[in-house]
Amino acid sequence: MTDRQSFAAWIEAYERAWRAPGTDGLRELFTEDATYRHAPYDEPLRGLPAIAADWVAEREGPDEVFTMEWDIVAVDGDTGVARLLVRYGEPLTQEYRDIWVVRYAEDGRCVEFEEWPVWPTTPNASNQ
Repeated sequence: MTDRQSFAAWIEAYERAWRAPGTDGLRELFTEDATYRHAPYDEPLRGLPAIAADWVAEREGPDEVFTMEWDIVAVDGDTGVARLLVRYGEPLTQEYRDIWVVRYAEDGRCVEFEEWPVWPTTPNASNQ
């Protein structure tokens, strides 16, 4: 990953894969030994089979109703950072903001994926 355009294309491919039936699209996104961390302090999923099993468990399927708005915060060398707003349902049933930190292998596939999700009810330092 060396530029914003490549990172944007990867994010768009991620959304397409999430919306597609099955998990075949993951091979285009992640290396065989990639790690996928749902939150900064979570243990990462390790390897494409674990990531695929997690996607199957987490998604409702290709008809799942959601929107995903995003903007790229930074790209530096092999790492990209994006800010997202994800909304599920029509009418809205769930919403959260997210930061993705994505490190890429030389072939443009992700080798490390880390999310920093923030749910509307997540406490923060100012309200504890």
